[in-house]
Amino acid sequence: MNQDRRDRLRDAAIAVLAREGGRGLTHRAVDEAAAVPTGTAKNYFPTRDALLRAAAERCAERYHALAEALAEPGPEDEAGAGARAGAGPGTGPADAAQLAALLAGLLRDTAGPGRTRVLAYLELQAEAARRPWLAALLDPVAAADFAAHAHLLRAAGLPAGPERARALTLALHGAIPHLLTGAPATLAAAGLDDLDRFARELLAAVCGEETR
Repeated sequence: MNQDRRDRLRDAAIAVLAREGGRGLTHRAVDEAAAVPTGTAKNYFPTRDALLRAAAERCAERYHALAEALAEPGPEDEAGAGARAGAGPGTGPADAAQLAALLAGLLRDTAGPGRTRVLAYLELQAEAARRPWLAALLDPVAAADFAAHAHLLRAAGLPAGPERARALTLALHGAIPHLLTGAPATLAAAGLDDLDRFARELLAAVCGEETR
């Protein structure tokens, strides 16, 4: 099958999930979102479960692509350890300030360019509560966040025990619904109205004086 069209349909499934929720994910809706002839999505993904699987796999691909992009050194840093350093194998932020910048960038993506992907992923998690096979598919993606954050803490020279990685990961995950909703009073109360400050203060809370 045509891989470009397949990816177009998978991206359309993500867009439908984000816009309409799980109940709105139908083959016809995906066809319309992808601007392809009726029946195209069903030809590539014959069942609704196949559509859900396709969307989940595409979400994972896009998330990993984002992480790799953030891991690339910024042009302003010829040494390759600029504020955009991230979680690629063998790489990472050189200190707490660079890690805070990376985390703020991830949160900023959630509220901006990555909003559709993140909304779709949350819908997939809701569907996974009723579909064990989907939960098994999403499980490695979610679990990898804990190891990735432990790696980032170590790379930045910060304490990286399991309890600190858990605290950092769960705090970041907890921020996501508030960022997606964008309610001003809630954002201010949570400290999410200034993502750079939030990331710095979160690291200080998790790692203490080692961040200074």
